[in-house]
Parts: sequence; C-alpha cells; structure tokens
Amino acid sequence: MDYVSALVPPVVMAVFFIGVIRVIVKTQGGANKAKEDAAVDAVLARAEAAKQPSGSDA
Repeated sequence: MDYVSALVPPVVMAVFFIGVIRVIVKTQGGANKAKEDAAVDAVLARAEAAKQPSGSDA
C-alpha cells in the first residue's frame, strides 16, 4: 500500500498539469483572440502615451 500513497501525488500533479496545458492551448486564438489583442494594444498605447512628456520643454 505504500506504493499507492507514493504514486498518488505525482499522478494528481500530472493530471492537473495536463489540464492547465489543455486550457492554455484551447484559449489561444479563436473568438477571443481579437478581443485580447485589442486589450493588449490599448494597454501598450496607454503605456506609450504615459512615457512621452505632455509638454514640449526640449
């Protein structure tokens, strides 16, 4: 019975890991891709606007 208790944690972790990988692969692209890309573009545009000084003191 010791071998069962020794194998359970790695098996549970492997199943969990496979599930996480499947979720990551399924959420790549598809219908949400355009929405995610737009959100990233908006964040990048805000970051670029924040970097540039608003006044022209140069």
